[in-house]
Amino acid sequence: MLRRWYSVVAATLLASAVIPVNSFADEDPRGSGGVHCTKYTCQVEVDVPGQSGNSQAGGNNSTSAPGKSDSSGGGNSTDDRVCKYKLADPQPPAGSLDWEGHQPGDGAVYQQTCGWEDLDGNLITRMVWLAEPPEQETIDPTVLAQRVVDSMTLLGPDIASPRATGRYTVGVPVWMWVNQSATTYGPNTASASAGGVSVTATAKVSKIVWQMGDGSTVTCSSPGTPYKGSSAMVESPTCGHRYSATSADTPGARYSVTATSTWTIDWQGGGQSGQLGEIRQSDMQVSVGELQVVR
Repeated sequence: MLRRWYSVVAATLLASAVIPVNSFADEDPRGSGGVHCTKYTCQVEVDVPGQSGNSQAGGNNSTSAPGKSDSSGGGNSTDDRVCKYKLADPQPPAGSLDWEGHQPGDGAVYQQTCGWEDLDGNLITRMVWLAEPPEQETIDPTVLAQRVVDSMTLLGPDIASPRATGRYTVGVPVWMWVNQSATTYGPNTASASAGGVSVTATAKVSKIVWQMGDGSTVTCSSPGTPYKGSSAMVESPTCGHRYSATSADTPGARYSVTATSTWTIDWQGGGQSGQLGEIRQSDMQVSVGELQVVR
């Protein structure tokens, strides 16, 4: 005989069985008590005549909803906030609160799992009445948007200047700029679909924060301006710095420069839109000397 677990709202359980209330918090569903309740739901173990085998959630003995394959694939994994449905087998008896006022044959009752866990870390499954069989999973567009971002190759700044092979001088303006590409500066666009929802996201660097290694920090809202030889001692119009001391007394006689980019990702899909952020960084070693005046 098959013993199957059902998770139902506490009100349904109390309406269909006389069970001491103090047993709700004490009984373990894997023990012999047969009832386990959290704050919102109760799990009830019932005997299903004429069946045998393993009936654990996500197992192969559950019956899928008409026109819908078993999305669990026989496993126990459920994506965050993704709702999955299985036709309750057997269906609740007439008069059960699971029918939500409807009669057997008027729609059907399904087991719904949406990726949230109870106090014991178990996925919460509840019984819901649906007029029509669910055609597909539903997914939160914000979750799908994050998946799109995770699929992107977003890298730290591709530092063009300062260069590791360059020689820089105290008091002389240093022009900082980065090479631009889809993966290092943007725009970088990607899309993904799941559960009937499609989301498109576009990522672009909104700022780069330079830590110059001498205690100074420079924030640039652009990729910077490439230096032209004719610029002489002019400051960079967009992103620059002047060192006031040599790097002679630092480890390796070089300043450790870190460029940290903030990626801003705008997304839309599933009737929603929003913005996400990612941080990436790159490092560079810079040698700074000083001019010696010979008299």
